[in-house]
Amino acid sequence: MVGDLDQRAVAAAGAVAAAYGLVPDEAVVIYSGSNVLVHLRPAPVVARVMTGTVVLHDDPSRWLKREISVLEFLAPSGLAVAPSRLIAPGPHHHDGLWMTFSEWIAGVEPVTQLDDPYRLGRALRDLHDELRPFDGDLGDLHAVREDIEHLHGQLRPADSQEADVVSSLRVRLDALGEFVFDSTLRSQALHGDVSLSNLLHTPQRLVWNDFEDTFRGPVHWDLASYAESLRIRGASSSFVREMLDAYGFEDEQELAPFIAVQDVYVEIWQMYDRQRRRCHAPRSQAKPWRSLDRPISP
Repeated sequence: MVGDLDQRAVAAAGAVAAAYGLVPDEAVVIYSGSNVLVHLRPAPVVARVMTGTVVLHDDPSRWLKREISVLEFLAPSGLAVAPSRLIAPGPHHHDGLWMTFSEWIAGVEPVTQLDDPYRLGRALRDLHDELRPFDGDLGDLHAVREDIEHLHGQLRPADSQEADVVSSLRVRLDALGEFVFDSTLRSQALHGDVSLSNLLHTPQRLVWNDFEDTFRGPVHWDLASYAESLRIRGASSSFVREMLDAYGFEDEQELAPFIAVQDVYVEIWQMYDRQRRRCHAPRSQAKPWRSLDRPISP
């Protein structure tokens, strides 16, 4: 059953599409989580409508413009989902919702099987190699910290126990600043939210999706979230090591502080999402947090 927010997302995507002369026979929700994905059938166009994740950014338009610029840069490589060529990719704003439009890829499916660590490692290395020369406008690690702190500031603990958790999250975040947010490691354009949930496969190739959180920072950030995503999916330590070897990354210990920061980010997001559901979802329809590989787009 499609929820009210999904219905708003479908209506908003349809309205923007109609303004560009594209009237779909059917608008279908193909994913509903922290974003809602709407396939405007039969056109090869997918709208990604920001719902939950809009709170992560003080200026959604700026972040989505960055996403589109990165996707346009990557389009010739075929490594990522391409911006739509039938509708201006965006960002667009309608009925209080931000959205972008990308091309629908026939036969695409999420990566679910952990059967080839070499292929997974090379997929990320190829993406980073392709992104390295990108010199467009992107945020940096300090901007990421500001976003995390902004989300932390949205937390409204329900009781003293939650208040203690909120305080401890901020302490943990501050303690990691020197090792992550003030890092002097070499920076480049990154995906920003690397996980198996954002890696798709077709019969021909692997394709990266959802660059909403793209920014400029050390490759350690993407590798940390990738390694944790694999572990959450059940990958062994040796599998993760083989993936890192295929990527060409030697010292796994260098990822530890980045993993720790992302763990804090996940916990802050999960608490915020529970709070959001308490406030807005009817009690009978409220659902527990659906575990995702990494935070940010869930």
